[in-house]
Amino acid sequence: MSQFERLKIDDIARLAQVSRTTASMVLNGQAERYRIAAATVARVKAVAEAHHYVPSQSARALRSRKSRTLGLVIPELVNYAHASLAQALEVQSRAAGYQLLIATSNDDAEQEAQGIAQLVAREIDGLIVVPASADAQRYLGWQSRLPLVFADRRIEGCGIAFAVSDATDAVSALTAQALGQSRDALAGAQLPVVAYFGGQSALSPSRDRLAGFRRALAAAGVTEGDGTVVERDYLRSSGLAMMAQWRQAHGGRVPDVLFTGGIGLLEGVLADLQASHLLGRGLDATPHALRLITFDDHPLLDCLPLPVDSVAQDSEGLARASLETVLALIQGETEPVSVWVPARVRRRSA
Repeated sequence: MSQFERLKIDDIARLAQVSRTTASMVLNGQAERYRIAAATVARVKAVAEAHHYVPSQSARALRSRKSRTLGLVIPELVNYAHASLAQALEVQSRAAGYQLLIATSNDDAEQEAQGIAQLVAREIDGLIVVPASADAQRYLGWQSRLPLVFADRRIEGCGIAFAVSDATDAVSALTAQALGQSRDALAGAQLPVVAYFGGQSALSPSRDRLAGFRRALAAAGVTEGDGTVVERDYLRSSGLAMMAQWRQAHGGRVPDVLFTGGIGLLEGVLADLQASHLLGRGLDATPHALRLITFDDHPLLDCLPLPVDSVAQDSEGLARASLETVLALIQGETEPVSVWVPARVRRRSA
C-alpha cells in the first residue's frame, strides 16, 4: 500500500460536506454559472487548497478529448543548444496554455521511438522532435497519429513541417574570416591547415554546416585534403577523440583553422588541448594561433584564453516557430509552413 494519499473529487466533496456535483462545479470554475452560494464556494476552495488538491488532467482529457500537453524529444538535456530550445519551448508552451513533457533520445533512433511512444501514450496533443534519424519512415507513422513538427533538424521530402536554423551563410562567413586571419599570420608562406569536426553526416544540420565550410574553402582557394573533414556525432567524447587523433596524424600539431559542428564537440577539443597543455599557446617557440570556430554559442566562450568565433542559434525563435506550427496543426491547419530561423554570428577574434 502506498504511503501517499491520492485525493479525488469525491474526497473533496466529503470533506467540504457538499455533493460531488457541487464540488466539481466549484473547482471547474462553474460556480457563478450555476449560482452556487459564495459561502459554499469558499468552503470547497478552502478544503481543496488545504489538501493541495489538483483536478485530474486525465479526467479532463477524457471529457474534452484534449490534454493541453505537448511532447518534446531532444537528443540531450546536457547539450546547451537543445537545453536552451527546451527551456524556451517550456516557457512559451505554458504561456499558450500547454504543459510540455520532455524525453531524450541520446541521438539513438530506438530510444527516440520509445520516448515518442511514451509521450503519445500520455495523450499529448502535439509533438515536437529533434530527429535522431534521417529515415523519414520512422516518423510518418506518428504523423498519422498526431500533429508532428521537426525542430533544429529536417528530413526533406517527407511532408513533415520543420523549424530549423538558416546558418550556412554564417558558417561560411566565419570560416572565410578565419582563413584570412590565418593567411595574414602565415604571411603568405603557405596555405592554412584546416580541419572540420562534425556530427552524423546524414543529419541536415551536418550537411548545412559542412556546405558553408566548404564554400569558404573554395572561395579562398584552399584544397580539402584527406582527413580535413572528420564526422562522427556531436558528443563531447567524440570531439576529444577527434582532436587527439588529428594531432597524432599530424605530428602533434594543431590545425591553423578548426571548425567544430557543435558545442559538445568544441568541449571535447578544448579538453584535449587543455590536457595536452596546448590551450592558448603554440607547440614550440614558433608562434601558432589556432583559430577556432564553432556552431552553437555559450556564455563561457567569452571567458576562454583563446577566442572562439561562433554561430549562435536563435533558441527563442526556433521554439516560437516550432510551437506556432504544432499549434496550427492542432487547430486543423492542413498545410503548415516550414520556417528557417536566421542564426547570428558572434565574433570574438580580432
